[in-house]
Amino acid sequence: MYAIVDMQGQQFKVEAGKKLFIHRMDTEKGAEVVFDKVLLVDNDGNVTVGAPYVAGAKVVCEVLDNECRGEKILVFHKKRRKGYKKLNGHRQDLTNVVVKDIVLA
Repeated sequence: MYAIVDMQGQQFKVEAGKKLFIHRMDTEKGAEVVFDKVLLVDNDGNVTVGAPYVAGAKVVCEVLDNECRGEKILVFHKKRRKGYKKLNGHRQDLTNVVVKDIVLA
């Protein structure tokens, strides 16, 4: 069984036991988080597509770590023949969660 879920503005394919890095949430380590914006559920070949969300479906996750940082992304700006160069770096704040269960109504 798997589901496509909207978490913090991103869509993820989740299964029970899968670990994910999502955008930073204001939760404590060990807390349970429930996501109810389920877009699609596949229950052993029985596919349910929401319009826009599947009614009564939710995904239960547990927060493993709330102090994660993503990989550094370098953004380089340059204007040719002008001597203008600028280099910016960015690291996204992330939350590490593990999917405990996919619940259908």
